[in-house]
Amino acid sequence: MSIRKIAALAVLLSSATAAFAAGYPEKPVRIVVPYAPGGAVDVVARKVAQKLSEQTGQTFYVENKPGGTGLIGTQSVARSAPDGYTLLAIDNTYSVLPYVFKSLPWDHAKAFTPITVSMFAPVVLAVNAESQFKDLGTLLGQARANPGKLTYGSGGAGSAPHFAGEAFALAANVKLTHIPYKGAGDAMTGLMSNQIDALLVSTPSAGAQIKAGKIRALAVSGSKRLSALPSVPTFGEAGLKDFSVVNWNGLAAPAGTPEPIVQKLYAEMTKVLQAPDFKEFLASLSAEPGGNEPKAFAALIREETARWEAVSKNAAIEKQ
Repeated sequence: MSIRKIAALAVLLSSATAAFAAGYPEKPVRIVVPYAPGGAVDVVARKVAQKLSEQTGQTFYVENKPGGTGLIGTQSVARSAPDGYTLLAIDNTYSVLPYVFKSLPWDHAKAFTPITVSMFAPVVLAVNAESQFKDLGTLLGQARANPGKLTYGSGGAGSAPHFAGEAFALAANVKLTHIPYKGAGDAMTGLMSNQIDALLVSTPSAGAQIKAGKIRALAVSGSKRLSALPSVPTFGEAGLKDFSVVNWNGLAAPAGTPEPIVQKLYAEMTKVLQAPDFKEFLASLSAEPGGNEPKAFAALIREETARWEAVSKNAAIEKQ
C-alpha cells in the first residue's frame, strides 16, 4: 500500500472516530465501582453519574463489583471493550495494588486511560470520643513509650487506609499494630466500640461521625484546616509535618478508548465539577473537586504508585 493510500486511510479512520465520538453516548454508560455501596468512592460516583445523565441526556449508572481490595471490579473494566460504555471509578487504592498482590491480571501502568479526578479529600486521624488521647502529641507520646501497643484499623490488609496508617507510623517514627477489618464500615464500628485506638479515614467517611460526637479527630491532612472542622489542626500544625496523604477518586476508561471519547468525557466531567450543586455536594463531604486533564491524572497515578513502594518495604507488607 502506498504512503498516499495509508495517509488517506488514516484520515478516514480519524474522521470516523471523531464522528462516532460526536454522537457519544448513544446508549447507557456503566460506571463500575470496585467496592461495596456506601463508601466515598460509591457516593461520589453516583453523584457524578447523575450529573452526567442530566448533561448528556443518556443514562450513566453505577454498578458495584466489590472484592479483592478492588481487584474484581477493576479487572472487569480492564477486560471491557474500549468504547466508552464501561468506565472505572478509580481511586487511590489503585496505586497500592502492585504492593498488595504478587501479580495483577492487567498491566498496571497501561491498562487504563485516566479521564479526570472527581474529588480530593483529606484524611483525619480519629479516635473514640471517650479516648484518653485529646491531641496528636499525647497519642504519639504513648506510642513511643509503648512500641506496638497502640492499634489502628483499616478496611483490610492492603487497603489504602492500611498504607496510610503505615505512612503515618513511618513519618512519626512509631510502631503501631494494624488491625484489619472486612470493610471500612466495620473498621469505623471497631473505632466507635473501642476495639482499636485509632483510625485514619477520609473526611467523607468520617465527617458525620465526628459531627455526631461519636469519634474525635486529632489531626487532618492538607495545608489548611477544614471549614467544616475548624478546631481540628492539620498534621503540620500538630507537629507532624512529614505526613501528607490525600484521598482521591475519579474516572478511567479501558486502554484503547478513542481519544475523542476520552476528551468528550473529560469535557463533560469539567462541567460536572464546575456545577454549583456538585461543589456544594463535595463541600458537604469536606472534599474538593478535581478536574485534572487526562495526562495530568495519569501522572498523578504514576507518582502515587511510586510513593507507596517505600512504605510497603518499610512496613514489610506481605503480598498476596
